[in-house]
Amino acid sequence: MIEVKNLTKKFTRNSTEFDAVHDVSLEVKSGEFAAIIGHSGSGKTTLFNMIAGLISPTSGKVFIDGEEITAMEENEKAVFRNNNMGYVLQGQSLLSNFTILDNICMPAYLSPNVDDFKDRALELLKQIGLEEFANEYPSNLSGGEIRRVSIVRAMINNPKVIVADEPTSNLDPENSKKVMQMLSDISKSGTTVLLSTHELEYLSYVDTVFKMDHGVLEV
Repeated sequence: MIEVKNLTKKFTRNSTEFDAVHDVSLEVKSGEFAAIIGHSGSGKTTLFNMIAGLISPTSGKVFIDGEEITAMEENEKAVFRNNNMGYVLQGQSLLSNFTILDNICMPAYLSPNVDDFKDRALELLKQIGLEEFANEYPSNLSGGEIRRVSIVRAMINNPKVIVADEPTSNLDPENSKKVMQMLSDISKSGTTVLLSTHELEYLSYVDTVFKMDHGVLEV
């Protein structure tokens, strides 16, 4: 489902070129729940941004469900992401001037079936016990609640793949467990889930673990 082949991303800092991601290859199968562990600055976020098609690699290829996202034009990538992928960013990624329901439905507002998506959003909120917050604004939710809403937003289009970058960062243990259980349940329903983390205590939820250090991936 996710196939990464010899991916490299070079950046220049203080006139010196370096590899943020160096020759990374990995495969995550359909319905698999995989994690990439590594300290801050190890290259995880850069790798995830390339997998999601948000930045282009210096070299290498990324395939999602057999489609080479690295070969697509920017508008093609945007359409492909919207139809096939959910991306949970680090930290607070909700728009503060929109309600929780509007935040969740944002990826679907270009669809003629937007009312169906609102029904689905409300059902997903109900499943995680946050349906009463549908018309609230992000400022009225806790960090753990916002993170779970972000995952619901990533699920709204029934994606084949969810990529979650440090989804438990800055959360207390109780909310971290809720987020990990939510992602585990999503993978058991058939969605491929890839997350990054530096919190090793939550790896019992995942099927496969990769380690990243200084841009290099180890199995």
